[in-house]
Amino acid sequence: MNETLLALLEKLAKIGEDNDARETSRSKRLLNITCDTGRFLWILVRATGTTRILEVGTSNAFSTIWLADAARSTGGRVTTLESDPEKIALARANLMTAGLEGVVDIIEGRAIDTLSSLPGPFDVVFLDADRPSYLAYLELVVPKLRPGGLLIADNATSHEHELRDYISRVKSHPLLFAVTVPIGNGEEIALKLRDSV
Repeated sequence: MNETLLALLEKLAKIGEDNDARETSRSKRLLNITCDTGRFLWILVRATGTTRILEVGTSNAFSTIWLADAARSTGGRVTTLESDPEKIALARANLMTAGLEGVVDIIEGRAIDTLSSLPGPFDVVFLDADRPSYLAYLELVVPKLRPGGLLIADNATSHEHELRDYISRVKSHPLLFAVTVPIGNGEEIALKLRDSV
């Protein structure tokens, strides 16, 4: 992570905070991860040598940039899913500014519709989209996650009441071993143990 990219990320974080303080409609908010969460994701990708990353929820590509910069150093790629055309345009512009458009594939459409057609396996799956759909996403992504891969869900502590069923399912899933990490808005991190029970 170089200083120029860190400066861009700080600028995007401020833009996101200002936007979300102004906008009341959830669809117009950017809902970015925290910078600490971005650093955490970057470290995880680099430390594990991850090359195949799936992100559910691109928004303006703030989290995508953290993931993609780490993936660039491992020779990896990020596939990211977003349904909002305006956010996709903003994400493409931000990835271009960051010089990371070459390591990111943006798939347009509702994640619940596009997930089933994606080829796996993935090393890391990061969920940061519509929280009520996390349970449905879980069942679609676990088969696409390689054994030893990580499933990470944002907002595990900030929106614990919304994610209670998701977290309960992740912690009791026979193929996963999970822990809640109090970084940023809370990350529920699950390791895939094996392909079948």
